[in-house]
Amino acid sequence: MRGNFAVEGLPIAERIEKGAVSIELETVASGFAAPVDLQISPDGTGRLFVIDQAGKIYLIVNGVLQPALFLDLTNRLVSPLGIIGSHDENDYDERGFLGLAFHPDFANPASPGNQKIYTYTSEPITSPADFTTDPAPASINHQSVIAEWTVAVSDANLIDPNSRREILRIDQPQFNHNGGMLAFGPDGYLYISLGDGGAANDSGDGHGPAGNGQNINTIHGSIVRIDPLDPLTTPDSNDLVAANGKYRIPVDNPFVGLDGIDEIFAHGFRNPFRFSFDSVTGKLIVADVGQNNVEEINIVEREGNYGWNLKEGTFRFDPATGQVSGNLAGLPAELTDPAAEYDHDDGIAVVGGYIYNGTAIPELAGKYVFGDFSRSFAAPAGRLFYADLETGLIQEFIIGADNHELGLYVKGFGVDADGEIYVLASSTLGPYGTGGVVLKIVGL
Repeated sequence: MRGNFAVEGLPIAERIEKGAVSIELETVASGFAAPVDLQISPDGTGRLFVIDQAGKIYLIVNGVLQPALFLDLTNRLVSPLGIIGSHDENDYDERGFLGLAFHPDFANPASPGNQKIYTYTSEPITSPADFTTDPAPASINHQSVIAEWTVAVSDANLIDPNSRREILRIDQPQFNHNGGMLAFGPDGYLYISLGDGGAANDSGDGHGPAGNGQNINTIHGSIVRIDPLDPLTTPDSNDLVAANGKYRIPVDNPFVGLDGIDEIFAHGFRNPFRFSFDSVTGKLIVADVGQNNVEEINIVEREGNYGWNLKEGTFRFDPATGQVSGNLAGLPAELTDPAAEYDHDDGIAVVGGYIYNGTAIPELAGKYVFGDFSRSFAAPAGRLFYADLETGLIQEFIIGADNHELGLYVKGFGVDADGEIYVLASSTLGPYGTGGVVLKIVGL
């Protein structure tokens, strides 16, 4: 499976085959530009919140897409989205509205987290950042911003637009590799995924000689763990108040009191676009998008180093060429390999999903449901997979009685209160148009 080679596209001999699980995809809502995330509010209402990369949160109540937006952040985003800036539906971009999380005490009136949500957005450079790269970039493309919002007192289906409290602002040297996922762990802390800052091979402006993924003195290329509440509302907490005074840092984060950034929980990532926690075991599962060869699914633990840019998957990575080889001699022993991987013969960008803990498809129980963005950027050819993370075996779903192709770009996943999983996809490459859909995975 691994040899002494340095070729593009073929480090893994085995292809992903069709498995035995047949599914159908039920359309829940459509008309989005680029849906990238779906969340539920922890209040028992069953509402679904769809995050559109173009800047909006849509609300689905009892299966019906509501005409009013929960929140519109379009005017806060870097503009125009798209590498070319043409507003064309196939103008690709990795910036935008990327993540949403509800505080676990969202429905607890006695908690400072009551009615609080958190957003991850790509914004223009409007104020000094809390973090930049090491060394600082010669130019900054945009800033990643984490903010807190509060639901309007008068309307449970609307965010108070005046409630915004900025928590964290991070310089990004390039447009890509932003990470963008937000989720609260079973420990009650907010986890944030941050990519290596962009460009390619973790090199160039804003990337030090060793790259950002391996540099614990930059926040890029990491999973961050914080308590996002205003420290003034948590006076009894033993956690550290952040340097900007806007959040707390868990005292058991691995680099607290040591060399390295206190907020980092784990590092060595290229672009951990999506991650999730297993609702049964609590395991943190991070899908890390690869460079030219290998896509990763990692089970992430505190203080873990997941290899980038020394490794891509289980292979040595050469930043000078962007290629991989099987020669692992001399690599640090502490690098953690992925639980599952595949190469670019089967797709070009992993999109992380969720462990299936629903009941509608019993044969999926305990499997990790995820996908790949597309076989190419030129056409919508996304794929839907499920994996056994104990063995690393990845299989592809059979879609429909006719075993048809998905025919869409896969852009995200979501899970509802019953543990059933949703696919977020679009017929268009970029964050424009109306080709985005929310599809529910159901048994055939």
